[in-house]
Amino acid sequence: MILPHTHEAGDPYYIGDIYEQSKVRLEVSTASRHDAPSVTPYLDHVDLLTDNGWPQLRYLADWMRVTTAPPKWRFLGKKDMHERATRVNIILLEFRAEVNTRHDISTIEHLRLLLPQLSADSSDVVARLFIVEDLSRDVIETLGSHLDVDPMFFRGHFSDYNWYNTRDPWIELPSMDIVLRQQSFFHVRYPHARYFRNSRSYERARFETGGFNVLRRFNHDGSWISGFDDPGSITGMLRSQISFWVQPSHPGDAAAISGVLLVDPSVNEGFPLWGGYNDFLPCPSIADGPTRRSPNASTFENVVYLLERLSTKEIQSLVKDPRRLFQEPLCIICSEWLTLLRYANTRLSQLEWEIEDPYLRRRHKDLSATLDKIHTWRRRLPIYKTMVSEALSKVIRRDRFVQATENSLLALEKDFVIVQAELESLHERAERTMSVVTAVMSLEESQKALQQDRSLARLTYLAVTFVPLSFITSFFSMNDDLSKLGRTFWVYFSVAISVTLLALIVVRFSDQVVHICRRVMRKLKRNTGRRWTEKHDHVNT
Repeated sequence: MILPHTHEAGDPYYIGDIYEQSKVRLEVSTASRHDAPSVTPYLDHVDLLTDNGWPQLRYLADWMRVTTAPPKWRFLGKKDMHERATRVNIILLEFRAEVNTRHDISTIEHLRLLLPQLSADSSDVVARLFIVEDLSRDVIETLGSHLDVDPMFFRGHFSDYNWYNTRDPWIELPSMDIVLRQQSFFHVRYPHARYFRNSRSYERARFETGGFNVLRRFNHDGSWISGFDDPGSITGMLRSQISFWVQPSHPGDAAAISGVLLVDPSVNEGFPLWGGYNDFLPCPSIADGPTRRSPNASTFENVVYLLERLSTKEIQSLVKDPRRLFQEPLCIICSEWLTLLRYANTRLSQLEWEIEDPYLRRRHKDLSATLDKIHTWRRRLPIYKTMVSEALSKVIRRDRFVQATENSLLALEKDFVIVQAELESLHERAERTMSVVTAVMSLEESQKALQQDRSLARLTYLAVTFVPLSFITSFFSMNDDLSKLGRTFWVYFSVAISVTLLALIVVRFSDQVVHICRRVMRKLKRNTGRRWTEKHDHVNT
């Protein structure tokens, strides 16, 4: 799969820019597609909103018609689009007072049959949570129409952009805080660090992300050849996101809480950096034995694993704050941030070592490669700071969320504040390191310029020496009869060229010759001193 916004993908504006009507909507008619549902009330609702004051929802409508990120449109065949449109991997957790219930849903037909049955069996259900891995057109259509999900919830999940051009139809403008407080959903972005043994493994991982319906991309961490890593190994950062929505309720409504949790699919290629984060639950005692949990579980599986283990007290607290369902996913996100902090500290320490160690500087020939690596972190750290700042202000410290009377996410406020402070410290450290590298490079350039001046000075000395001699030789060798100078010409050029080449060689390698001579002289002095000492000791004995 060719990834959008790459050289191979070409111009992404073939779907139309923000100032013209959507070409996807004009050319793709869901009614004429054999794989489209016969009735699409949710897509019709999104189209209506797009035409009446919510232009950013146009990209959601295009996404549902293409069945994935619209820039991938021309690279998809009918079979691929059908598979993407009907892709379903959902686990429904029903939190009850006694025993929780789990439903594994792998087909859209299963989901459509299950939804009407839920309302009939809700006597002791406290909350229902649909945990969705990846998104698809049919999942959005089914859950969106049945639960009346805010379209902006889906719209904010499947994109992956840090900045926008003025023509981008996938633009997401920020909302005012007064609007955010009225929304019953939020999104949290975070990076997932992954280690690859070679570039082929990294390219396979990029190809794997191209198979996601949501747009997710790796950030290459550059080439680290300082001897600390295996040759050719790569550490990539996958920008990820988890989104949470709760169905608003009215005062006095005794219905069970309904929520949707969107989780990104995981990459199978490569390895989680340093083996991944630790379990958040306490280590089992020797009497209990180990838990049955895969060490290579995906983010989706880890979220389900943690939420299934909510205690009865924690389930009862959902009535006061439905955001308690997001606390475990937020722990996963925080752990990913802590891993990235340790990795960023490692890389900056290696860069500082490269600056300090003359051997590493000679190995790289100059500090331009080090400068490029520092610039990578100077560019990324402000982006990461923005992600953490948004998580704190828009999620953790949010004072109003649907019918909640408490805020259970404040338990993680200190952890995210620590992450925010560490990112700020790393950013300042990167700026200082950049200044040091620039100063060292300026000093090295000055030394090179000084060396060149010395070489020019040597050439000047040679010119001062040979030019007069050449002039005198020419002056005293004048002869009226040029026919008698034939042999003289050959001897002159043979000797002149040889002497000139020898002089140029001596000037070019004078520093090396002086260095070798000094080493020989020091060695001779040491040997002479050692022999004199041995002779003196022998005389004394």
